[in-house]
Formats: sequence, structure tokens, C-alpha cells
Amino acid sequence: MTHFDLLLIGTGSGNMFLDDRFSGLNVAIAEEWHFGGTCLNVGCIPTKMFVYPATIAEQAAHAKHYNLSTDFHGVDWPALQKRIFDRVDAIEAGGRDYRSGDRQPNVTVVAEHVHFTGAKTVRTASGEKITADRIVIAAGASPFIPEAEGLDPQLVDTDGYPVFTSNSIMRVSQQPERLVIIGSGIIAMEFAHVFAGLGTEVTVIARGPRLLGNIDEEVSEEFTELFERTHTVHRGAEVSSYSFDDNQVTVTLTPGGRLGDVDLPSQIDTDAVLIATGRTPNTTGLNVIEAGFDVLDDARLSVDSRQRVLAHGQPVPGVFALGDISSPHQLKHVANHEADVVGDNLAIDVATGEPGSAAEADLREVDHHGVPGAVFTSPQVAYVGITEAEARRAGHDVSVKVQKYSDVAYGWAMADDPGIVKLIADKATRKILGAHIVGHEASMIVQPLIQAMAFGQPADEMATRQYWIHPALPEVVENALLGLEFEET
Repeated sequence: MTHFDLLLIGTGSGNMFLDDRFSGLNVAIAEEWHFGGTCLNVGCIPTKMFVYPATIAEQAAHAKHYNLSTDFHGVDWPALQKRIFDRVDAIEAGGRDYRSGDRQPNVTVVAEHVHFTGAKTVRTASGEKITADRIVIAAGASPFIPEAEGLDPQLVDTDGYPVFTSNSIMRVSQQPERLVIIGSGIIAMEFAHVFAGLGTEVTVIARGPRLLGNIDEEVSEEFTELFERTHTVHRGAEVSSYSFDDNQVTVTLTPGGRLGDVDLPSQIDTDAVLIATGRTPNTTGLNVIEAGFDVLDDARLSVDSRQRVLAHGQPVPGVFALGDISSPHQLKHVANHEADVVGDNLAIDVATGEPGSAAEADLREVDHHGVPGAVFTSPQVAYVGITEAEARRAGHDVSVKVQKYSDVAYGWAMADDPGIVKLIADKATRKILGAHIVGHEASMIVQPLIQAMAFGQPADEMATRQYWIHPALPEVVENALLGLEFEET
């Protein structure tokens, strides 16, 4: 048995807070996979490095809309992969070397899977027992794979098996000519854009009535209509079975039961399948039930506002969690914020002596107000705050304004490309409750709205008490703000 002052499980955002404040501790880091976690290796960073060239390729292929004569003739897939993963893999290796080498003699890297056998005890895959005074759980989430006849979940993401998740699809040796994507959320929509933009024949299988169904309904409907103009989508469908031969995969479709009667092809032949139906927190693999920790219905580890892990509703002294394994938001920027909170609270906890002895008032609370997100697909989608339906359910007297991109001069420059900005505000307080955008550079023009919500700036002041560059695209945000109606004061 080996004992440590601190055990950190996972090296995504959990690897960020381990700085000089903890140099006096004997620390173990358990990481069975890649250093840097999902975002660096199979998520945010490499996907956007694929998205950008896919967007350029799409623009070249559709330039006639702008009275231009350009074409897209294909992608050098191996060269694109090399450019992306030479950088990503070097960062991963550097992070591992930093934690494993002589520069941090107080840190021991345990390069294997661990699972809990008690609240402060884990066992490694090779059988070693490890105990720790304090533990930070940052083990992330894994792709969810729905059951279907003919599919072997154990073979997904393995060499030679043409069914992939986001963990492996970017590393395929050859770009598939045909790809079926199962799912309609963020991961599915981004990869649909990547592969379709780069020339693959993409078919999306969506169980629900809309794409990106978790965002504001009006915005989701707008995105669905725009996406279906240029992509093959079968909504209200799910895959009931798979069959394989040497050259292709055949998926059999059945109605998903969420869209009534739907006209579906009975089968689709494809070269590869990407399963993008969401990600599940890695609580089961860690056997957190054995530790006595509380687990929510969606498999997340239960934490309080200070990121302390709960058991029977009470904080476990010295045990914290962050990121996808516990957060209601599977977003890197949220995990980074939670890591900041955990780092500060852990340092305070260590300074007080006994695990869990820090005063409540001294500990930071996490802030999940106004969490923004973006979908890097075509067109882009961005959002912050709550939806119109959520605002009404919460009892707000809401003011809603939908502004078209084509209403502003930059929209004319874009040949009236489609896009909308939808704002939801409270009529009495004049505060922005939510913002939802579909269109060109949505991920950028949402940022001033994020700032206004973070600092409580009233919508009318935001619209009128600053310059808006003319004729830049953010004028669509300005006009949406000006279109909101408020109670007279």
C-alpha cells in the first residue's frame, strides 16, 4: 500500500491547478489515457483544427452565391492530420513529461486505471492499493454507445472496425467517402460539418424532431432548416441494427417515436459510422458507489457549490471533483473555472490542517450563471443564459427580439446569408436573460452579450452607451438590443 497527501484522478482541467501551492505535498496523478484529457486530444482543440479548413472548403465550393468562380477539389487528408496531431501530440507528451520528470520530484504519475474501494482508497489495474488524505476527481466522461443488433460495443474505436466515436474518428487513416453520423447534438453537428465540408457524403440520423434540440426551440428550428438545405438528415429515426461485410456497413433504420410517422429509407449503406449520441460521466468505471459517494440520475458525481464531493448529501472531507464527471455543463471553459475553484479551496483546506476543517466562509463557490457555449458547425450556433421557454417558466415578464443578419449592412455584404440573433430579457430589470445566435461567426459576436450578463449590464445601456463599429457584423446584436421593449421608468 502507498499513501499520498493528494491523489488527482484525471489530467484534463484537473491538471491545471496543481501549482507551487502544492509543491510541499506528496502527490499522485492517476492517468490511464492521454495527458490533457478530452479537450486537447479528442475534443475542442483538434475538432476546431478540422473545422476551420472544412469551413474554407465549404466556402470555396459555394462561392457562386457571392459571384465568384472557385472550386473545392479535395483535401490532403494525411497532411491535414499530420499538421493537427503533430501539434496536439507534442503538447500531450510535454504535459506527461513535465509531471513525470525531475522538474516535479514530489509528483508520481500512476499510468493506469484506478477505481475506488473506499472514500480515500483506490486500487490500480495492476492491483496496487493507494490511499490519500485528499483526492480530486477529474476523470471526465466517455462516449455513450446505444445498443443495437449486430453492434459490438467492445470493438467500437478499434482498428479494422468501421464504427467510431469522437475518440477515434479524427485519426482514421483514410477519409471515408460515405459516413453515417448517429446523433443530433454538438458533437454530431460539428463532425457533420467537418466531413461534409471536406467532401465526404454525410448522412445524419437524428432521433428527435430538431437538430441541437437542447438549445432555444426557435433557434433550434432555424438551425435545423438551414442545416437541412445542404445536408442529408433523417429526423425521427434511430438505428435498429448493423451488418458488416468487407467493404461497407449497412445500418437499418426504424422510427424513433418522437416525430410521429416519418418516411425513412429502410437501410443505408456506408463506409463508416460515427456514433455521436452524447457522453456519460466516468463514475461507473471509477466505482464511486463503493466509496459511498452520491451519484445523480444522469451518472454525474454529486458535488456542492464549493466542488466538494457529497456522500449522503454531506461533503466528504478533502474530496473534490470537477469537469465532466460532476459538472452540469460538459464544456472546457466551465471545467477550467471549476478547476480554479477546486485549486483555491484545496489550498485553503491544506493550510487549515485536517481535511475538511476549512471554514465555509473561506471557500469559493462555483459560478454557473450565464454559461456560454458554441457549436462550430455550418452555420455556427452560440448561446448564453436561458431559453425563452425557461425564462417564462421561471416567471419572468420577458421581452424577446429576433434580429436577422440580413437586416444590417454586413449581412448585405454576405449576400443576405441567413442568420438570426435572438435575445430574451426581463422587462422590469432590463437584464439579459439569454442570447441565442445562428449564423456566421456566432461564437464571436455572442461575446459582448456574455460580458453584459456577467456584469449585470442592462440591455438598453449596452445598446446605447458604447460605440458599435459600422458596418461590422455585431450591429446585428446592437439592433436586437434596441428592439427589446421594457417597462417605462
